[in-house]
Amino acid sequence: MRKLLLLVLCMPFMAQAQMNQDSITIKKMADEIMTNGKAYDLLYQLTKKIGGRLAGSPQQQNAAIWGKRNMEAFKPDNVYMQPCKTPNWQRGGKDFGAIVGVNGKAVNEKLEVLALGNSLGSNGLIEAELLAVASFDELEKRKAEVKGKIVYFNSEFDPTLIQTFRAYGASGVYRRSGASRAAKYGAVGVMIHSLSSAPDNAPHTGAMVYNDSLPKIPAVALGPDDAKALYAQSKKSTLRVQMQTYGFFLPDADENNVVAEIKGSTFPNEIITIGGHLDSWDVNEGAHDDGAGIVQTMEILRTMKAVNYQPKRTIRFVLFANEENGGRGGAKYAELAKLNNEKHIFALESDEGGFTPRSIGISCTPAQFSKFQQWTPLLKPYGAEITAGGGGADIGPLTTVDKSTVLAGLVPDSQRYFDLHHAKTDVFENVNKRELLLGAVNIAAVIYLVDQYGVQP
Repeated sequence: MRKLLLLVLCMPFMAQAQMNQDSITIKKMADEIMTNGKAYDLLYQLTKKIGGRLAGSPQQQNAAIWGKRNMEAFKPDNVYMQPCKTPNWQRGGKDFGAIVGVNGKAVNEKLEVLALGNSLGSNGLIEAELLAVASFDELEKRKAEVKGKIVYFNSEFDPTLIQTFRAYGASGVYRRSGASRAAKYGAVGVMIHSLSSAPDNAPHTGAMVYNDSLPKIPAVALGPDDAKALYAQSKKSTLRVQMQTYGFFLPDADENNVVAEIKGSTFPNEIITIGGHLDSWDVNEGAHDDGAGIVQTMEILRTMKAVNYQPKRTIRFVLFANEENGGRGGAKYAELAKLNNEKHIFALESDEGGFTPRSIGISCTPAQFSKFQQWTPLLKPYGAEITAGGGGADIGPLTTVDKSTVLAGLVPDSQRYFDLHHAKTDVFENVNKRELLLGAVNIAAVIYLVDQYGVQP
């Protein structure tokens, strides 16, 4: 009885001692990353030497080879490719848009536009009257007016939504399905406000999806300044506009996920995954989306080997193919996990940019979340905490294999992310080295803690 009482009294001190040891280990990894980190140098290589990496492009294939070679240099236990088929959409030309008539009077006001990803070509120049609507509800109310027109959706971000990913989600439905919704009533083309609140005129592309039972009409995003001006002018005048796109699909391309692995010493069959996606849009360098996540993933591999960390569980470092316009890389990774009967306990994705880290968001049971929240004091020195809600497009399919897989994501400050997202401005020069490395520190800390203590409460 006395021994049991003594053990109970000692437990808080034992827990504190273990937390102190965890703090020391995390500090060791953080110091290695902040002092000797290679993520910024790797990002330069990926963006400046390889460039934009649209699925199916030579650049995307070169990026996979580059990723494999660099991860091999860090000497993990294994590095390999996972072949997968990806869409092979081609932009095909320089997209065009213009206002050519105001109240019946001819004008020539060029618009800054980009065809949405997966949009098909217009088969020549389209000219039609513009129908501008604020929402799908307004489209339904005015459906009798749609036939033969080019529909503009005012998909501007709600500025009162401080969490910008909420604003992106609310506006994103117009990019994703606006073309088919308008085609249902006879529209010949679609324009949207770029999914951005940037005070500039750079248009933002991004994936759309056609409803195969409806006509496949072309769709473009307007630069934010042009979009605002067009919508305001449409309230006062009858506008006639032109648009031309060139998009088409080639047969599916042969691509690869790139996977590095450090085998676990105690629970080798329990797998922890970290990753980002290699592909980007063709109009930029994909520095924040998702070069940052790629090089953070590689940096954590480099650091664990540099500090001689031997994990208890197997840790996978995955450079996913084709997140932007198909999600085929993540689907293939999950398909092979199921085929190989793998046990994935935790997966974390970095795909929200290389800005200052604010938290690690985690999707899990309430009991698990209570456990993970106890780790916040270990992250606080590096600017982050544990918050509810996490995951990503590439790791999400793992829950179709095993619903118990815990999903997480790095949550950086997002206020500037959508200024650059899918636009020509997403380039290396707009990534801050210190912010990028701090993101890697916080991911490394959480991966270490999951490896040490698992995910069960």
